[in-house]
Amino acid sequence: MDSFSTLIRTASHEQHVEAETSTFMTDLLGGRLGVDAYARYTEQLWFVYEALESGARDLASDPVAGPFVRPELFRLSALERDLEHLRGPGWRTTLTALPATREYADRVAEVAREWPAGYIAHHYTRYLGDLSGGQIIRDKAEKTWGFDKKGDGVRFYVFEGVSNPAAFKREYRELLDRVPVDDLEKQRIVAECKRAFGLNSGVFRALGEEFPLSA
Repeated sequence: MDSFSTLIRTASHEQHVEAETSTFMTDLLGGRLGVDAYARYTEQLWFVYEALESGARDLASDPVAGPFVRPELFRLSALERDLEHLRGPGWRTTLTALPATREYADRVAEVAREWPAGYIAHHYTRYLGDLSGGQIIRDKAEKTWGFDKKGDGVRFYVFEGVSNPAAFKREYRELLDRVPVDDLEKQRIVAECKRAFGLNSGVFRALGEEFPLSA
């Protein structure tokens, strides 16, 4: 029988691919959108991670979600440095969430409050994605808009506390395999993982509408 980490990866593969290949992300990575689109995307990430990491404080001692709360993963302070670089020191005064982003962040906050096992689904889709595919975005941003490597503008994608990403991801998958819930609850986590990818795709669709390519 497949391990839980394998199950969660394979069961959500279709939704994962849909998010990765969205029109907005394809255009962004293809260098067809300006730095303002990248900054707007970074703003949306702030709302999601604010919900994710605010919830983490209350879940650190939870027997199910607690082992996944790892300070070396936290991204909010890095996002804030990036936003100051991208939008200037007054970035908070112009920060706005798209409706799709608000829906996403609200769902993260809800499961953090009410369903620790469901929180794992959002934790997995975000942080493991940042450690993997997020590096492609970082590389493209550095080359397209001239950000310094590992500097302000791309700090969100630089995990200074994770010295060996491959080993960290192996350890993370082992944590998933040991998560202390029954099979029915694991199926609910998988369903929430699919929902998380769907919510993320919704943000990409909204960004695509905000930044359509000229005909």
